[in-house]
This record gives sequence, structure tokens and C-alpha cells, in this order.
Amino acid sequence: MASVKALLYKSKKRGDGKYLIAIRITHKRKSKYYFLKWVDEKHWNATESKVKTSYPNSRRLNNLILKKIVEASDLVFEFESQKKDFEAADIVSLMKGNRTTTSFFDLAEKHIDNLNKVHNYNRAISDNSKIATFREFVSNDALTFQDIDQKLLENFKIYLQAKGTMGEVSIKNVLVLIRLLFNRAIKQKLVEQKYYPNFSDGLITNPQSSKIGLDEVELRRIENLDLSAKPKIHYARNIFLFSFYLAGIRISDVLHMKWSAIRNGRLYYTMGKNKKASSLKLSKNILDILDQYKNGKRNKDDYIFPELKKADPKNPRDIYAKKKTATKKINESLAKMAKLAKIDKEITTHIARHTFGNIAGDKISPQMLQKLYRHSNLSTTIGYQNNFIHKDADEALDSVINF
Repeated sequence: MASVKALLYKSKKRGDGKYLIAIRITHKRKSKYYFLKWVDEKHWNATESKVKTSYPNSRRLNNLILKKIVEASDLVFEFESQKKDFEAADIVSLMKGNRTTTSFFDLAEKHIDNLNKVHNYNRAISDNSKIATFREFVSNDALTFQDIDQKLLENFKIYLQAKGTMGEVSIKNVLVLIRLLFNRAIKQKLVEQKYYPNFSDGLITNPQSSKIGLDEVELRRIENLDLSAKPKIHYARNIFLFSFYLAGIRISDVLHMKWSAIRNGRLYYTMGKNKKASSLKLSKNILDILDQYKNGKRNKDDYIFPELKKADPKNPRDIYAKKKTATKKINESLAKMAKLAKIDKEITTHIARHTFGNIAGDKISPQMLQKLYRHSNLSTTIGYQNNFIHKDADEALDSVINF
């Protein structure tokens, strides 16, 4: 329980013999002081903690002392009633007018605005959704960074897990965004470092996700399906195979591909996720798929696949929305394709990337796979490919159980 008292601060004496009137806040056995005015000790009533009537304008000064005592007491009550951890120094800092005026959601909105200004709409939409999830949980638009402590974040994580609408990776990404904004607030001096929660203490973890791709037999089944009477599924298969034949190019890059990227039997493109440039040889399988869309080619800068042809090229939001809608429809068709091929694994556009990794196995060196995957770090490639290399583990298991 914190205490507040007005007193004459005798640890410091001015040359004329006067002392400072101070409001002392004591909490956790530590005291901090908010100073008011220099007075002569003869004018101070230590018993009643106020100046005597002998002091000029004593009523005005005593009103100020009382006002500051009430202000400090109210701040203490605010912290204690909300069960917030605080120091005596925090009360003094707030009394000096250092109250944070930028709430967490104020800074979050600036973050989204900045992403929109640089046309990073994919990230802006994704981060805005994460922030909305946190806002729904706390139900407090005035939430300060001091309010975001370890316990609140732990409860938020449990809330998301119990809700069941987000996977572990998505939950991690929401917490990573909160951490990013907290670090930014510290850098901008909106909050002190001492309030920084321990995000690494079981809060933000890297969940192990199961990456399952198709095998060679399953891929052949898809390639051999007769889909002439099912144009939507036929188109979805082309997108899936186009991605697979080019080492698992992501769906957003596939849909964004233009005819100008194809030159001299090669594909030249810059990966949307990390802006890495790449060039890949076009196999006969890829050329066969491309032949099916040549009639729709309007010029060399036209999109290969139809989804973005109707998008406003000057409106990144429109492009993003059409890619998102297209991906959803393609995945719906791929689910139908899986049933036709009698494959009981989930098939989505991203599974094309896992399928390439699964079939590549340990046939290709990690360095070459890094180039094909367009990974920035070799460790990322090794970690990704380990999901699909089972030979050594299988042989080790057999050596034990087949005795």
C-alpha cells in the first residue's frame, strides 16, 4: 500500500536557509518526492503538514499542497484498483505531466497508416486484422503501453487458443506485432523500458507445423486427371502445377506473373515476399500450360492468368483483393480435385510448394534448394526441407525394431 504525505524536505537546504515543501510518495519501501516551493522552516507546521498562517498567502499555498496530495493519492488509487504494478517514481513522473498521451491503439493506427502510405496493402490488411483481434480482447481504446504487462498477454494468448479460430502460428504473429509496436513505443519514448514484457518467456514460441506434400504417385494422378468437362478445376490444376514445376512459387507471385517475365525460354521475376530476383528455365510442362493462355494475351505487359486482368493497375488494394478472392476460389476447386484424384491429403495452392519439397527430398543440395526456394538464409532452407527428409530416421527406426 503506497502512502502520500506533505513534508519539509530537509535533505537539501538553500543558501538562505530555506527548505523545499515536498509531496512524498512511498511504495515498496522506496520514497520519491514531488517538490513545490521553498519556505523558511519557521513557517512550516510539521504536525499538520501545512504552512502556518504566518506565511504570506498561506491559504493559497496550503490549497496547492492539498491539491497535490489529492492528485498523488488519486494516481495511487488508480494503479492499485486496477492491480497495476508501479513505482513511487511513476506517480511523481505523472504528476510532472509525463503521462503518456499515445495509447497502444493510437500507435497501431499510425503503423497501419504508414504501411498504406508505402502501398504495402498486404501487410496493412493483415496487421489491421491482428490489431482488431487484440482490441476485441482488451475492450479499451485508451489502453496504454504500461497496461500491457505479462499477465495481460498471457491471458490474451489463452483467449485466442480457447477461441479456436486461429492456429499457433497465427497467434504467434499477433504477439510478434504487439512486441514490434512496444519496441517502437520505447524507441519513441512513449513508455519506459522497465515496462517491457518478457515476450520470450513462453509467450512467443515457434510452433512446429506439419508440412505435408504430395508424393510422386499422387502428383501423377493429378496430372492424368481428365478435367475437360470441369473448367474451374482444370484451371486450378494448372495454377497448382505451374507453381510446382517452378519449385513452388507462391500463389501471389503466380497470379501476378506477366508475359514480360518470359524471355528466351526462361522466367525472370522478383519474389513478392522478400524481393529476391530469380530466373528459372521453363520446362515443357510449363510451356504447355502457357500455351493454354496465349489467346488471352493483350500485350507483353499483360498478366498470364486472368484474375488480375480486371484489376485497377493503379490501385494496389484492388489487386490485393482480387488475388485474395482468386486464391480462395482456386483452393475450393483444388479440394474438389483431390476427391476426383482420390487423394485424402489437403490440397491447396501452398501445398504445391510442399510437394516440390517432398519430392525433392535429399536429391538436391541444400545450397541449390536455397536458390530454387529464393530463401535469404541457408538455415531457412535446411529447416524447411527437414520436414520432407525421412530416410535416415526411417532406417534408424528399422535398425532397432527389425531384429
